[in-house]
Amino acid sequence: MQTLFADALSDVLNSGAMKYMLDGGVFMWPILFMAILAAAVIIERFRTLGMIGSDTHALRRKVLRLLDEDKIEEALALCAQSRGPVPAILAVGLHRYQVLRQIDHDPVRIEEHVEKAMADYGAHITAALEKNMLVLSTVATTAPMVGSLGTVVGMVVLFQDVVMKFGKENIILAAAAGIKLKLIVTVWGLAVGIPAYIAFNFFTAAINRHILEAEETASQLIEAVTLRLASQVKAASENASTLAPVPATVPLRNG
Repeated sequence: MQTLFADALSDVLNSGAMKYMLDGGVFMWPILFMAILAAAVIIERFRTLGMIGSDTHALRRKVLRLLDEDKIEEALALCAQSRGPVPAILAVGLHRYQVLRQIDHDPVRIEEHVEKAMADYGAHITAALEKNMLVLSTVATTAPMVGSLGTVVGMVVLFQDVVMKFGKENIILAAAAGIKLKLIVTVWGLAVGIPAYIAFNFFTAAINRHILEAEETASQLIEAVTLRLASQVKAASENASTLAPVPATVPLRNG
């Protein structure tokens, strides 16, 4: 039984990826750790960004129409049904607009407060979209360098062995076999770094697109709020002028 277990363990260690890990030396383990880390980040980002709704233009049109009809509660409920930066930024702006209007805040300053609320929340949206991207960038740049470092260190050790064994062994064959093993570290470093770099650029482009959509949405909501407040102020001033009492005329005296 022990012999069978030992043979199975030997087969595992001397074949496949595990053989390359052992032949590559100590620098292969950091590369393996970075590969697992990059894979976890890629899966997490794919899931997170994939859950963001894509039909943001339709959502914006519906919300702005409800705002124009003064149906703030329905607009907030519609935003709550969707995921992503666009419904989130709309919900923040609409909520601040609703609260300020309920407390009869100065209409001239409501627009300013709504804009500030969305700008402050925009930083949180950016941070959520860029979560773990620093890890992916670090892996993309570090894995190839660790692989190169492992190869360089291995080559230094190899040539030291060649000098010590000069005249005792076939140096050409020994050096060729040793160089082949040491280059494995560089190959694995590049194999981890290149996919991580491609994934980083892909996610960066997607994140920038979502941020631009959120900024465009904030601008459209501010414009809609401005028009809404302007119409309310105009209606209020017209009602005030209509209800204002007509001043009594003073009769002129003759003589």
